[in-house]
Amino acid sequence: MTTHSIETHPDLAEMRSRFERVTITPAAQAVEALALITGLYLAASPWIAGFSGLSSLAINNLIAGLAYCVCMSGLGSAYERTHAMAWTAVGLGAWTIVAPWVIAGNVDTTRTVVSNVITGGVALLLALAMAAMAGRESRSR
Repeated sequence: MTTHSIETHPDLAEMRSRFERVTITPAAQAVEALALITGLYLAASPWIAGFSGLSSLAINNLIAGLAYCVCMSGLGSAYERTHAMAWTAVGLGAWTIVAPWVIAGNVDTTRTVVSNVITGGVALLLALAMAAMAGRESRSR
């Protein structure tokens, strides 16, 4: 009885090749770099924008920012294994937009809302861009 490894399947080899072509593009590398900067800003935003007094939102932003960095950090070098994490990053971006109202309730500081809405919007768009890159490459063939 012979067993065949999935590693030798021709479709898997083609998919890996396609993902590799996607991740070596300057656009994919730029999206990843911008996403990491966005995640780091989100993590530090309570202290940069000056709303660390809202401790539950500050903790949320710290955790969400670090999680966003983790989700987006491996995409440029190992997209084939991590592309599903881009969709998790989309959720984190959306959460960042609504977090001031969900966590802090009646937010009375404009800088809190502005910081989270802009950062969340940028994070959402970057994650959507990264998630769409493999599909765009396969349609262009």
